Amino acid sequence: MSKIEIACFNPESAMIAFENGADRIELCDGLSEGGTTPDFETTKLLREKINIPIFVMIRPRGGDFKYSDEEFNQMKSDLIEFKSLHIDGFVFGILNENDEVNIVQNKELVDLAKPYPCTFHRAFDRAKNLEDSLEKVIECGFKTILTSGQKSNVSEGKENLKKLVQLSSGRIEILVGGGLRSTNIEEIKSFTKARYFHSSAITDGGIFANSDEIVALKTK
Repeated sequence: MSKIEIACFNPESAMIAFENGADRIELCDGLSEGGTTPDFETTKLLREKINIPIFVMIRPRGGDFKYSDEEFNQMKSDLIEFKSLHIDGFVFGILNENDEVNIVQNKELVDLAKPYPCTFHRAFDRAKNLEDSLEKVIECGFKTILTSGQKSNVSEGKENLKKLVQLSSGRIEILVGGGLRSTNIEEIKSFTKARYFHSSAITDGGIFANSDEIVALKTK
């Protein structure tokens, strides 16, 4: 059985994920922007109802992954506020002007998040140099990288995903996501040897996770 994290862009999806056997929830807002920081009060209510791990995305806006000082300060204050809810981890990723992993800012957020673990999100897929970026993310103290192998989806990126799993050699979890569905998870799983998978489980072009898809992802 695969370990499955469901990206949830609204509270309804989070409850569907919880009720249908997801192992973890990545909670965010801003579906059309690929995920932004969720609403604090919504997260608070969900935390009271859901007893599986909830990882909260810290991303002040869509677009690129380079942030102004003001935006970075916003990320820090959001992270501190969400820590008070006893959520289970955080998801973020910052690049510098050269599209390289911003070690200073990421490390500051990772340290601020302690004792909660952090996932470096798909900003990784915009970063230059696969191997160098992997080492920098590990150096920053992240526990997980969410990636489609620096390609537009997991099927195109499967060679790189396999390489990342090998290169990481247990030092960091490679969380495979980006166009992942129950229809391709078996192939991706056997090819990459990854153990943890990420999907929105949205199958109809809408905004809500599909309960049957979550069950199918889990049982493949």
